[in-house]
Amino acid sequence: MNVQIPLALRWPAHQRFESFVAGPNVAGVNILCNASNTGEPSSVFLAGPTGSGKTHLLIAACAQASAQSRSAQYMDLAAFAAQRSESIRRFGGSELLAIDNVQQIAGEHDAEHALFDLHNRCRADGAILVFAANDQAGALGLELPDLVSRLSACTQIVLRPLDEATRRQIVRDLASVRGLEFDDAVLDWLFTRKVRDMGSLVAQLDRIDRATLAAQRRVTVPFLRSLSD
Repeated sequence: MNVQIPLALRWPAHQRFESFVAGPNVAGVNILCNASNTGEPSSVFLAGPTGSGKTHLLIAACAQASAQSRSAQYMDLAAFAAQRSESIRRFGGSELLAIDNVQQIAGEHDAEHALFDLHNRCRADGAILVFAANDQAGALGLELPDLVSRLSACTQIVLRPLDEATRRQIVRDLASVRGLEFDDAVLDWLFTRKVRDMGSLVAQLDRIDRATLAAQRRVTVPFLRSLSD
């Protein structure tokens, strides 16, 4: 299996630095943006809970590098249930490499060694390396001390979650872009009955958008209840 993404066309247009609501994470986002923009060799490690925007930022970094006519690749380690070490060893050869969900290889001897080798190889080549995981390197359960050391030596960005008021405004704004009007009652329903991380909220918003188009209905709490039945 070729884990490389061959064409820059597939960087989703909605996952860009300018569309990322940084909130308390603006300093860290600027570090990653500058690294992907200048092309100077560097390594960055993003840590944050599910839904904090790590994948968005990795894709944004790849898109930014591509916009500067530099090659970029993204690999999600969660996408490989088997032969993970072989996939990691085949990865590389670009000026920016983004590796998502590093926690997936914790305890996998061959995969950990493969990622360690990839780090050393790509740093020697002068590439930009961007890693992301749901916690900092020392807390992931990785068993290879040298890998933990390499990842801990990266520039560390810890993503803090947005407060609820900010997330509510983001959802309202995203709905408005889609031509939907979310009043306070609708937002209350979403935030008390659904998972409240941004990734889940955006996925729910997409579902609501499709449903309203199909039913030609405005968004109300009774309509949302009908979608949950």
